[in-house]
Amino acid sequence: MSDSQLVPTPHGPARLVRDRSRHPIATLLLGHGAGGGVDAPDLAALAAELPRQGVSVVRVEQPWRVAGRRIAARPQVLDECFVAAANRLRVRTPLVVGGRSAGARSAARTARELGASGYVALAFPLHPPGRPERSRLAELEGVEVPTLVVQGERDPFGTPEEFPSDVELAVVPGGDHGLSVPRRGPITTEEALALVVEAVLEFVVRDVVGGNRTSG
Repeated sequence: MSDSQLVPTPHGPARLVRDRSRHPIATLLLGHGAGGGVDAPDLAALAAELPRQGVSVVRVEQPWRVAGRRIAARPQVLDECFVAAANRLRVRTPLVVGGRSAGARSAARTARELGASGYVALAFPLHPPGRPERSRLAELEGVEVPTLVVQGERDPFGTPEEFPSDVELAVVPGGDHGLSVPRRGPITTEEALALVVEAVLEFVVRDVVGGNRTSG
């Protein structure tokens, strides 16, 4: 069961929504996108499923959402709030940071500061729709820890084919920017969410937890 806590940031209170594992091997810290909150289907699925597999999940609701505003804050403010909220955690397991869309960008920019051991992007917005020349690839390439990108096959913010070949990708067949699939698509909504959970779990266990044991 989730528990939530308001925590201070330089720009107003953020909310931490925690789903704890009884015997955690890692902690996944997730930010939400600019068009929705922590209850997005992919974030909610990870929070529901991963704790029983040994991964605690903490979702950060940004102050602009907590305050009921409709417009997301600028990137610098998002980053400052994400870091401030993360610093309220006391984790003894490897920390994986990430999020969906704008939350994934913020996590990428702050991964080093937070001492992350891994990074997960759900629907990374590689560029604005129809504007591939305005690439945000540099943010992704700036992440220096093991990285997984979960991308919809038909995401207008960047299809899987637009990412460099060295980026580890999990592709949701028929998925859009919300990782939603068409009613008559190649897989069902339930299968799409299960794919997201399985990909993230495998990545955390193999590349983060396994990598830390190897390096230790």
